[in-house]
Amino acid sequence: MRRYELEDEHWDLIKDAFPKTSRGRPWRNHRTVVNGIFWILFSGAPWRDLPERYGSWQTAHRRFTLWRRDGTWDRVLAKLQLKADREGLLDYAQWNIDSTSIRAAKPSAGAKKRG
Repeated sequence: MRRYELEDEHWDLIKDAFPKTSRGRPWRNHRTVVNGIFWILFSGAPWRDLPERYGSWQTAHRRFTLWRRDGTWDRVLAKLQLKADREGLLDYAQWNIDSTSIRAAKPSAGAKKRG
């Protein structure tokens, strides 16, 4: 198993969330493309640097965009959340707030504006 790739048990959890292949030219295997998308997302590399074992970068990018628009990624997340909930891994009493700080402009702290 390569880095960032789904193991069989993980793929089995989400494979039904992906659309069936369309008519016409057969699609490249969804699992291969998903592994390629994960490689891009986790490595931070540009799409054009996708290794050839995952197919063309255009295919991976096109499906990533298509699946984002048609709700496929939302279905994947829902399936994983449902499984985690059934196993008691979600704590609904726990709430977190992102504590990322963003630098504000000086006028927001009361300084006088220029001009």
